[in-house]
Amino acid sequence: MTRLLVATAIAFIVSLVGTSAVIKVLTNRKIGQPIREDGPEGHLIKAGTPTMGGTAIIAGAALGYMLSHVLVGGIFTVTGLLVMAAIMGAGLVGLLDDWLKVSRERNLGLTSRLKTIGLLSVAIGFAVSTNAWTEVRTELSFTSFNSPGIDLGTFGWLIWAVLIIYGASNAVNLTDGLDGLVAGSGIFSFFAYALIGFWIFRQPDAVADVLYDVNHPLDLAVVAVAMVGALAGFLWFNAAPADIFMGDTGSLAIGTGLACLALTTNTHLLLPILGGVYVVETLSVILQVSYFKATKGKRLFRMAPIHHHFELRGWPETKVIIRFWLIAGALTALGLGLFYADFVRATVQ
Repeated sequence: MTRLLVATAIAFIVSLVGTSAVIKVLTNRKIGQPIREDGPEGHLIKAGTPTMGGTAIIAGAALGYMLSHVLVGGIFTVTGLLVMAAIMGAGLVGLLDDWLKVSRERNLGLTSRLKTIGLLSVAIGFAVSTNAWTEVRTELSFTSFNSPGIDLGTFGWLIWAVLIIYGASNAVNLTDGLDGLVAGSGIFSFFAYALIGFWIFRQPDAVADVLYDVNHPLDLAVVAVAMVGALAGFLWFNAAPADIFMGDTGSLAIGTGLACLALTTNTHLLLPILGGVYVVETLSVILQVSYFKATKGKRLFRMAPIHHHFELRGWPETKVIIRFWLIAGALTALGLGLFYADFVRATVQ
């Protein structure tokens, strides 16, 4: 428990100080975020707001994770290091995208092809390394490796892992359109994985091995709380009206981190519930595009992702954000409730 608290505190402080420093540097150099021309008109005033704040999130999480081990004691595990490395790798892809946007002073960064190659490289690297260097289970999982317990096999699991990471990183990226929306929602999601990891760690070996069989659950919990602390420190400046945006640097790292935690805790199918806000946002884009093509120009929503739809209906931005946070909190409670209910069912039997 001490390690979790120390990781959270360090990540929060580093992210808080780091975000403030990034704001000052980018403001002094007049480097700011270009705003998409087809977005809501009210967002045009945000042009020039410092971006790439995700660098402070990643730095806070990485230092919180590493220093908690050094200061409190504990062994760095392959599983925890791989998850943190994937977060940093996806963040680097996002950083390149963000830098191209601000340097060109247009909302055009990496081409979709290059961005896809970058994310797939991170996803494949994580999947192959995790499969080779840890004893990760290859079953399709909901709340434990044997639920539903369909064995995908090594190759099937690798494909599945890459799809989850790529899908989650893009889903969070699509959600990142309002001040504090992703940071606040991400705190709920990572907190859920912190509880899951710590819960599994606290179970007797007879239960943990038979029901969960997770490699290094405590270290995974440390990664999760480090992300919670880092996001909280960033949210101090990112809350509406934002002083800085996380950019793709932050959103891609967040999505990748959640996917990697789902894969390593054997909760693949629980992720769409814990990250339900990101799922809904992505589905709204898919439905909008499909409906537009099927009806030859008509729109299902006023604008997608769906948070812009509510803005254009007259909801103030802060109301949209807070209501989405409430939904994220409710889905987190639902997901954790299902996780615990499955534990009760399995142990009673």
